[in-house]
This record gives sequence, C-alpha cells and structure tokens, in this order.
Amino acid sequence: MADTDTGAPPKPLLIAAACLAILLVAGAAVFGLTRGAESGAPAADGPLPLVPVPAPQSGSPECAKLIGALPHELTSSGNTLVRRTLADPAPEATIGWGTGDPVVLRCGLGKPPELTRTSQLRTINTVQWLQVEGEGTATWFVVDRPVYTALTVPDTAGTGPLQTVSDVIAANLPAVPLRFS
Repeated sequence: MADTDTGAPPKPLLIAAACLAILLVAGAAVFGLTRGAESGAPAADGPLPLVPVPAPQSGSPECAKLIGALPHELTSSGNTLVRRTLADPAPEATIGWGTGDPVVLRCGLGKPPELTRTSQLRTINTVQWLQVEGEGTATWFVVDRPVYTALTVPDTAGTGPLQTVSDVIAANLPAVPLRFS
C-alpha cells in the first residue's frame, strides 16, 4: 500500500523497518563487543606471555623454595585466580594468576631503585613491602628477605593476593635487615 500522493510506503511500515534496522545494528554491536572481549582475554589455561626483566637471583635456592610454596589459586576481590602456564620463553622464578590483568610474582630481582632510607614501607603479615604505583597496577616489592620479590597486581585486585603471598613469604624466607646499597 503506497502513499497515493508520493508513492512511498505507509508511515507505520517505515517506522517498523527503521526500528528493526536499529535493533539489528545494536544486537550486532553488543554481540561483537561481548564476543570480542571473551576472545581477546587469555584463557585461564592458555600460556601467559610475560616480558623478561633482569632477575639476577632468580635461580637462587630462596626463589626455588618460594616458587614451590606458592598456591595454585589466589583470592582477589572475591574471585578465584588460577595459576597460569607461562608462554615460552618463560622468565625464571615467575608466576602469574588470573586472566585479563593477571597478578604476577617475580622472584630474584635486583634492589628496586625506589628503595631508599626514607621510603615508606608497609608491613603485611610480618613482611615489609615497598609499593610502586603504575598505570592501572601497583608493584609491591618485598624488601626484608634474602631475595627481592615483586608482586604486580591490578588496581582492582584488592588485598587478598598481598596477604596470601605475605603469608607464604613469611613461612619460607627468613627476614633480613634492609639493604640500601
């Protein structure tokens, strides 16, 4: 039924067609965004690629003991983060947990340059940490044990990973005096 004056389809049919087109575009966009997010995030059991960083003591007995004692899972803001397999070449004495923005522990690093006599340290479950803020993350350095260890956590992680890792460190590595040089 065309409009007799212009030959155009009736207004209700035009409105229905426009609404249908808008719904189809919106549906395709939502589908693309949700499927893209799922496929873009690494799988919990897929290898986690990590950039190697200098870790001169990563082969030490202390790092081997610590890495062997760390749990398979961490709790972070009520979520369970599962330990990930690292992509080759995997940095020695390094572990990652979770997908998206993972929690990453590296053992055997050099002294963090931010550690000075005036640095503000936090003690968590008897372990002294130096926090270094990043963009969307924080890296916490263990500064009172025989080897420097870093735990990088996304801003959304909460305190669970720090508390759990502190407990493991306290149980496996003896405290030592702070070293500033």
